Amino acid sequence: MCGICCAVSFSVEHFNKDLKEDLLCNLKRRGPNSSKQLLKSNINYQCLFSGHVLHLRGVLTAQPVEDERGNVFLWNGEVFSGIKVEAEENDTQIMFNYLSSYKNESDILSLFSKVQGPWSFIYYQASSHSLWFGRDFFGRRSLLWHFSSLGKSFCLSSIGAQTSEVANQWQEVPASGIFRIDLKSTSISKSVVLKLYPWKYNSREDVIKECVNSLTQISADLPTFVSVAANEAKLYLKEPVVPLNMILPQAAFEIHCSSICSVPPSRETLQVFLTDGHMKEVVQQFIDVLSIAVKRRVLCLPRDENLTQSEVLNTSNRKANVAILFSGGIDSMVIAVLADRHIPLDEPIDLLNVAFMTKEKTIPTGFNKKGRKEKNNCEKCSEESSKNVTAAAAAANPGEQFNVPDRITGRAGLKELQAANPSRIWNFVEINVSLEELQRLRQTRISHLIQPLDTVLDDSIGCAVWFASGGVGWLVTQDEAKPYHSSAKVVLTGIGADEQLAGYSRHRVRFQTHGLEGLNKEIEMELGRISSRNLGRDDRVIGDHGKEARFPFLDENVVSFLNSLPVWEKANLTLSRGIGEKLILRLAAVELGLTTSALLPKRAMQFGSRIAKLEKNNEKASDKCGRLRVISLENLSIEKEIKP
Repeated sequence: MCGICCAVSFSVEHFNKDLKEDLLCNLKRRGPNSSKQLLKSNINYQCLFSGHVLHLRGVLTAQPVEDERGNVFLWNGEVFSGIKVEAEENDTQIMFNYLSSYKNESDILSLFSKVQGPWSFIYYQASSHSLWFGRDFFGRRSLLWHFSSLGKSFCLSSIGAQTSEVANQWQEVPASGIFRIDLKSTSISKSVVLKLYPWKYNSREDVIKECVNSLTQISADLPTFVSVAANEAKLYLKEPVVPLNMILPQAAFEIHCSSICSVPPSRETLQVFLTDGHMKEVVQQFIDVLSIAVKRRVLCLPRDENLTQSEVLNTSNRKANVAILFSGGIDSMVIAVLADRHIPLDEPIDLLNVAFMTKEKTIPTGFNKKGRKEKNNCEKCSEESSKNVTAAAAAANPGEQFNVPDRITGRAGLKELQAANPSRIWNFVEINVSLEELQRLRQTRISHLIQPLDTVLDDSIGCAVWFASGGVGWLVTQDEAKPYHSSAKVVLTGIGADEQLAGYSRHRVRFQTHGLEGLNKEIEMELGRISSRNLGRDDRVIGDHGKEARFPFLDENVVSFLNSLPVWEKANLTLSRGIGEKLILRLAAVELGLTTSALLPKRAMQFGSRIAKLEKNNEKASDKCGRLRVISLENLSIEKEIKP
């Protein structure tokens, strides 16, 4: 992973040879292993390239890279498949070697169409005065742009500046395709034209309509002197995943859950579905494709190959290379089990569990608000197992200030994993955050990472993920609790499971009102907007610790497999919570040997960690969050000086 930036100026008086100090500092935190800047000057424009590398594979390659023809490349990505990269090779150099040899636009598009893995990039093609840039299909790597109010300069960066006067000018580059700017023409015309090369699936005929809609949406958020246009040759990138299967059953789709839910849910409840030969085969195929996705993400990083025999045997002092954002819920549990398959057995796995201080003596286990309608019998019994887990743990530790729901299910999940593989060292890292710590670090370290997103939900999730991925907490064992700081550079997260497998409550509402057709449309919408709602923010937040976020559920092959299935093989929302949503994942969990966690209902991170409503109780998730106000560095210095 890297922090990449390119500042372009069309005016000598507006050109600065150095990046703003706060922007440079933010980029360096993303790439602590190498920092380099390169200035390219032309009679019409100047480009300042800045690259900061987190070294994870092959030979450490400083960025930006430049060839003898003056081409320059900045790469923030991982080639997991699609293009051959040997274990000892660096994918930055491999990608640049290809790009340097290309003269045609179609060759460049073909290259990025092949790449499987997360990426954002900036490429300066000297011969054509072109600046190419973009994000992968899902937007798994952050890239922002901002254009000066005078139209004399613009900047592309993995992360925005921290000062208030420019913070609100940064916007996420849409993951709509790849963009190209003709820098020479721009300097003459004094207006910026962004040429878009959109994503398209081969068999789709409505690409022109989709492109027009995309252009309209992008243009709406840009200054008047910046325009977006489709490329004249009508070239496009090939979408890396198959379209969502929108097929509906020929017969009426009704499965009554009365017989299944006549007793509290159990592994036996889910075993009923696995007696169907076809369903069992589909579940095994899902496990296989997800396992490969996890394998690619846990093995594609440097390991010490020169350990002595005594060091190999002494696992107590070994450091983890991989961490998992871990709540003990179904998503993180399945990822943990599959990671255990592929990570060397002598290597610990860090399970990062975050909790925000609560004054409650015990944790309510039903999570029902007053006035909410009574659940039906199916829903009541489906949540009973979750209640049993949380109630028993809360009773055992009634005085803990951080005994939040995710801590309780996390500890229960740890026991499941220890039972599944007692030979593995599972580092359960309890990350405890006080209100004072949240407020202080949000202001000094987190707010600008969440920007340009600005809702209460973005604040809650962004802050929770920042603290969790930092890995600073307590390593808790049966014998002791000691301070611990995770050294893992790779952080696995379960994002993408809920979006694809109808895990959110809004999926159930949509199904109840519009049936399977409505559910299909909701899932399609969720995947379509995941780049703008989640992934850029999470990449910025996790990357701030010099760590790389990896998303197994958003592996191209995993998404294609799930997209190919009819929706009723992925979820069955006629069934109760804890069974019906993410059904295929629950069945996979059973096949993988998991027990209680396979039946836990969905609980959002902001509620499970108890960050939601920690400061205000009357907020809605979609409200603008005033706490995300980005302050200037000058004001920040003043505040530090007057603080007692």
